[in-house]
This record gives sequence, structure tokens and C-alpha cells, in this order.
Amino acid sequence: MNESNTKKSKYIAMPDTLVILFGVVFLVYVLSFFVPAGKFDTQKISYTAEGITKTRSVLVASSYQIQTNASGEVVHNPPAIFASDGKSGFLNFVYDGITSGDRNGGAVGVMAFILIIGGAFGIIMRSGVIETGMMKLIVKMSSRKILILPVMVLIFSIGGAVFGMGEEAIAFALILAPMMVAMGYDALTGVLVTYLATQVGFATSWMNPFSVAIAQGIANVPVLSGSLFRIIMWAFFTASIMIYSVIYAKSIQKDPRKSLSYDSDNYFREQLSEINVKQHFGFASWLIIAVLALGIVWVVYGVIAKAYYIPEIATQFFAMGLIIGIISTLAKINGMNLNVMAKSFKSGAADLLPAALIVGMAHGIILMMGGADATQFTMLNTVLHASANLLSGLNEYVSAIAMFLFQSIFNIFVTSGSGQAALTMPLMAPLSDLIGVGRQIAVLAFQLGDGWTHCIMPTSAALMGTLGVSRVDYGVWVKFIIKFYIYLMLLSAAFIIFAVMINYQ
Repeated sequence: MNESNTKKSKYIAMPDTLVILFGVVFLVYVLSFFVPAGKFDTQKISYTAEGITKTRSVLVASSYQIQTNASGEVVHNPPAIFASDGKSGFLNFVYDGITSGDRNGGAVGVMAFILIIGGAFGIIMRSGVIETGMMKLIVKMSSRKILILPVMVLIFSIGGAVFGMGEEAIAFALILAPMMVAMGYDALTGVLVTYLATQVGFATSWMNPFSVAIAQGIANVPVLSGSLFRIIMWAFFTASIMIYSVIYAKSIQKDPRKSLSYDSDNYFREQLSEINVKQHFGFASWLIIAVLALGIVWVVYGVIAKAYYIPEIATQFFAMGLIIGIISTLAKINGMNLNVMAKSFKSGAADLLPAALIVGMAHGIILMMGGADATQFTMLNTVLHASANLLSGLNEYVSAIAMFLFQSIFNIFVTSGSGQAALTMPLMAPLSDLIGVGRQIAVLAFQLGDGWTHCIMPTSAALMGTLGVSRVDYGVWVKFIIKFYIYLMLLSAAFIIFAVMINYQ
């Protein structure tokens, strides 16, 4: 048998991300013929977080009603193949998904964010200063460059824990993915130390205002209580990804061809091969680096102190790109002029168009299920109600793990942490009372389930955006991360079981 054929047969080609998304949409469409639609009533509740009284609409657990016709028969409402009345249709999911949401989120907001970030970095990278500076840093670090990885993991994990960092990782991956390739690692290492690190912080946070605080408020648990347990958990998980990223990076450094992203990393290698490390760094070059550094500080300050989100962050990076482009033009760096700036912006945005389209198509899956509005008849509400019923009657340990698995699966369809809390915690909190595990554990199960699914689900805009800018195909990512993802899930289950054992409150 030919040796090359034998080698090829060991690997199964992963389907393209768009193929995977279409398959999920088709599955949802088939299920719509069998799963009826249901809805809940909602009510407003108040809770106190950091001394501020906040309100939120949540569903009423006992108010579920299934959709029936005038004769009392259960109604199934599968989407049309092609809809022309403004409703969701099987073939409409691409357009509907892309146009869903608003400037502050959903597909439209995130897609605009990705394209603007791509355009801004198109200008920044066209100057060549950042890449040259990055290469000079790597040369100076020499054998100590491996230390960059745990430092990056710590920074991004803290970002996820403190202010729910997620989409922001997309912009940083634009710099760190090629940097990891230049260091002899790969783009997957860049995704590890940026996006995955943010999710470790997000999932194990003791103070995240977008998940822990809201979930505890809805569950009527003292907001930000139980912090010591979560801090210990955060430290354990953060140390785990530090160790994993260093071990993985060293293995790739020894044999780069072992990397699943080796072929796609050629994009960065070609760019890096054109860099002259001996290039003189003048005043204008240092000024560009200063603008980028101060801009990043501005972004972090805005998120923490001013609650900036997608519209503001995109504008901040656009401003950085514009200023750096003007400096490069005035200093005649790398042939930059106004026309080149415009072309670089368009080229950078075009490079990230596939990632933006994937984000939009992923949102179409939720629309195919009827959306995430608890007050409307949707498949998602029926799945939520049925899952809650399945969890009742189990012993405390099994119930706690089942809550965790349920939250993990449900997060595929409701990617917003606060949105998922509003839908699930009104059901999970009283259910935890019945099975005797404590509402704090119900919040913990929500928190971990909400966090880890973002590491692997194709409906996560932040994940798909980060993979897009890193030139990593979704199928490659799943194949790469699956073992570590299983480790995260098993370790989470162990912490939940321990929480039940000590009656975590």
C-alpha cells in the first residue's frame, strides 16, 4: 500500500464551519415537526449589586403553557421552507441571522465590530511597525519567550473574571496569533492564551457582573457571596490552562508540523518573512507603538470604568487605526498614504468577512427555534420546560451535575450570560430547593455551564470571531480542543460535587 495514502487515511477531513452550521439548522428544522412551541409569563424582580438596586424581567416558573388550537390539540409550527411574510424560514436563516440584533449586540452589532476591527488592524499592520516591533521583542526574549504564555493567560483570565471579557479577545488575537507563529508556536496557541483564557476567567469568576451577579440576584442569593470558593476555583483552572498552553507550545516548537493549524499558519509566515528585524526604529515608529499601547489602555479603562461595549470598543480601535495611518502617512512609513490607508482598511475588513458571516449564520439557528423570548411560543421554551421537569426527582449529586450539563447545552441556543440567567435561574433556583442542594450551587452550575460551552459552540460570536482573525477553521479548533474541553467539564463536575459535599452557601 502506498505510504502517502496510508498517512492520509488516518485523518478525516473536518467539514467547513458553514457546513456544520447548515447541518445544525437542518436538524432544528426537522425537530420543529415534533417539538411543540410553548411560552412563559414574566415578571420584574429587583436585586442589589454593589450597592445599586437593579431590576430584570424573568420568567415565572409555574406559568408554562403549550400552544394549542381551538380544539385543544397541541400545535406544531415548523418554519416554512421559504418565508415571504417576515417570519423565519428554513432558507431564510442566513439573511434573518445576519440582520438580527442591534448595534449593541446580536449578529448585526458583532458583525460590524468584527469588520471595523479588521479594517483598523489592516491599517495598523500595513504600517509594518507593530510586526517589526513584535519580532524585535521575540529576538530579545530569546529562550525566555515561553514566559509570555502564562503572563498572557493570567491577564486575559483576570479580564474574563473581572469584567466578562469575551468579544474583546478578537482584537487582541489579531496581534497575538501572528506573534505566536513568529515565536515558533502556532495560531492555536494564540487562541488558547487569549480567548480560552478569557472563558476560564468568565466561567470561574467571583465577581463577573454579567453572569454571577445577575444569576445570584435572580436566585435571591446575596450578590457576590461565596467568593472564596470561586477564587480558589479560578486559581485552579487558570493554573491548568497556563500549564497546558506551555506544554502544548513547547511540543509545537519542537515539531511545527504537528500543529493542526500548520497549513493555515502559512498566511502569517508569509507576512513575517517580509519583516526586516534590523529596520531602524525612528521617532514615528515609537509613536505608533505608543498610540497602540495607550489605545489598549483606553479600551480597558472604558470597559471597566465606563461600561463600554461593542459600539464604543469598535470605535476606539477605528480611532487607533486612523491615528496610526495618519502618522505613517506623514512619516512616509512603508509607502503609506491616504489611498493606501483606504485600501488597507478594505483589505483588513475583507479578510474577516468569512468570520462575520459565520456569526450571522449562527444567530439564524436561534431564530429557527423561534427566538429566545420567554413570552412567545417557541421551541426553546418547550425544551427549557421539559429539561427542568427531567431534573426533578434525582438525588442531590446527580441533580447538581444534571443542572450543570443542562446549562451547558442550553447555552448553545442562548449565548448571552445575562439572558440565559433570566430564562433558567427562575426554574433552577426553586428546583434546587426541592432537591436540597442550595441555590448557590444552582448558580455555580449555571456559571460553569455558561462559561465552558463558549469554548466550543459554533453559535458563540466571540469564539468564531477569534478563530476567524486567527485563520483557524472551526473544525480544526474542535479537533484540537476537545480533550482539554472534556478535562474542563470533568474538573467542573468535581468542583460541583465538592460544593454539594460541603453544602456550599
